[in-house]
Amino acid sequence: MTDQVNEAGTKRTLEAPTNPNIPELRPGDTVNVHAVVREGDRERVQEFRGTVIRMRKGGNNANFTVRRTASHGIGVERTFLLRSPLLEKIEIVRRAKVRRAQLYFLRERAGKKARLRERRDN
Repeated sequence: MTDQVNEAGTKRTLEAPTNPNIPELRPGDTVNVHAVVREGDRERVQEFRGTVIRMRKGGNNANFTVRRTASHGIGVERTFLLRSPLLEKIEIVRRAKVRRAQLYFLRERAGKKARLRERRDN
């Protein structure tokens, strides 16, 4: 992110380019996030599959949080920067019909109570 001064003398901030491998995300979507993980001098791609529970806009600081249930019913949340070069690609597995922007109520639910109704776009 760099600042530029235009003819009027005001600063404007340049946004980072968007990644073409990232589709339009919404809360409630079940996604596979392929993120680059660096371990020492090696790099590998790690997949994180879960439900998008939050989208935050804000230009270069835009991010989204994905929640999944790990072994023994432990919930794991991970926040990714939307414009990060460490995101290799995002696959949308399923879309859900939700009525709110943040799905924090899923934190208290487990099993069948944590299911969301599938959205069908015809």
